[in-house]
Amino acid sequence: MSGEKNTTQDLVLSVDAGTQSIRAALIDVRGNIKAIVKTPIQPYFSEHPGWAEQRPDYYWDVFCKTTHQLLQDQEVLKKHVKGVTLTTQRATMVNVDQNGNPLRPAIIWLDQRKADSRKILPAPLRPLLKTVNLLDTLENVIQECEANWICQHQPDIWEKTHKYLVLSGFFTHRLTGEFVDSTGNNVGYLPFDNKTYQWAGKFDFKWRIFKVEKEKLPRLVKPSEMMGAITKKASAETGIPEGLPVFAAGSDKGCEILGSGCLTPETGCLSFGTIATFDVATPKYVELHPMIPPFPASVPDTYYTEVSIFRGFWMVSWFKEEFGLQECMLAEKTAEPPEKFFDYLIQDVPAGSKGLMLQPYWTPGREVDAFAKGSIIGFGDVHSRAYLYRALLEGLVYGLREGGELTQRKTKIPVTRLKVSGGGSQSDAAMQITADIFGIAAERPHTFETSALGAAIDAAVGLKLYSDFASAVTNMTRTGRVFEPDKDNHGLYDNLYRRVYLKMYERLKPLFRDIRDITGYPAGN
Repeated sequence: MSGEKNTTQDLVLSVDAGTQSIRAALIDVRGNIKAIVKTPIQPYFSEHPGWAEQRPDYYWDVFCKTTHQLLQDQEVLKKHVKGVTLTTQRATMVNVDQNGNPLRPAIIWLDQRKADSRKILPAPLRPLLKTVNLLDTLENVIQECEANWICQHQPDIWEKTHKYLVLSGFFTHRLTGEFVDSTGNNVGYLPFDNKTYQWAGKFDFKWRIFKVEKEKLPRLVKPSEMMGAITKKASAETGIPEGLPVFAAGSDKGCEILGSGCLTPETGCLSFGTIATFDVATPKYVELHPMIPPFPASVPDTYYTEVSIFRGFWMVSWFKEEFGLQECMLAEKTAEPPEKFFDYLIQDVPAGSKGLMLQPYWTPGREVDAFAKGSIIGFGDVHSRAYLYRALLEGLVYGLREGGELTQRKTKIPVTRLKVSGGGSQSDAAMQITADIFGIAAERPHTFETSALGAAIDAAVGLKLYSDFASAVTNMTRTGRVFEPDKDNHGLYDNLYRRVYLKMYERLKPLFRDIRDITGYPAGN
């Protein structure tokens, strides 16, 4: 660590506000979690079918409770904290007045309401856009934009809105009194120019399709830059010492990638979270799908190309609720994670699940059309719930491998390493299946708290504890357990993937449309 301006006692306070919990952690310059407090949260409430909202003040109350508890319990460590940083769930939007007070509940990223695209996209443009196969894409982003819905259905709220913030920007204002946010948090339906890492230019088409005025948006800084300092009021509410600097980081998914040690496109970062994702970090602007930009990274002047399976390891939770009562009861009795007992469940199920194949489109994403549905084929009398669980894991990894292959075709750089994080990475079976399907060793990071660690890396660079991101990542991340691929299993999986999985969607696509026409589900235009 020669040349670096740190001591082993230096700490960063990193707050990770995810969908299921808010965590506050004290992290040292070697990437060790010295102390952590986790507070579960109610993810959302729903006043109407498909809605997902939460009170911003509720998030703040839990934030304060969590940091207070951590710092009260760690009086000795508290004095070594040099800076503060935070990372939050992506695309959760907050409308506030001039004082930063919320004007309505935050719209959570899980929300499914849709704006009326016909009121925004001019009719004369539609035939042209359809000709170049962009109409569906544009209609989708217009419909998904939360600001468009608010403007259409709650115009009085929009008129009163002083700033329109991602959840991270709301927290930053509460901590510093400044309306400022990191470029790394601009993941969502906002008039953001992903090529310049700034709000879109005056004549950019995004201002037409996203009904957000520039003056309602916060000032942007790059990851690792200082956003402000803890105010007296914030100190009283959070227990964080007044005057500590607050540094920009990125979204929870972005910080997870950084905290896993992924800095170059040769390393594929898989996240086994509520949304399952495959990302690489790249300095080049690469669109995996037309008009769908890569995300701004938690590292300045870098992008994350992302392929996502929207329901991802949510499907594991679904399986637990529907079929896993026995394992969940054992986990409760033994205080062991449920994943351990589900691993036991499938230990005698062979690779490939004897032909039981699952395609994980429980909720369609941008990789497939709006009518796509999940599918399971190949049932026989041998197949029990154990086979179903293994097929579920295999299907998710098949989907991520497909995303990885698309990424490599676009970047033209082969992926030679895999880093796997998120809740699902606790499963040894899921890790081994990943290595076997990809044919590449799957590495589990040394800590489960990769989002908090990634944010701490940003702060460490901002504090000049490390001179650059490469040295910070080298010193603050490391590999935990490595799962090597089984040659025979990989051969079997490769055959199933190429000869069956890759053909499933196109073969079933006409049937998905027929199902929608007959049943009206899923809803669509």
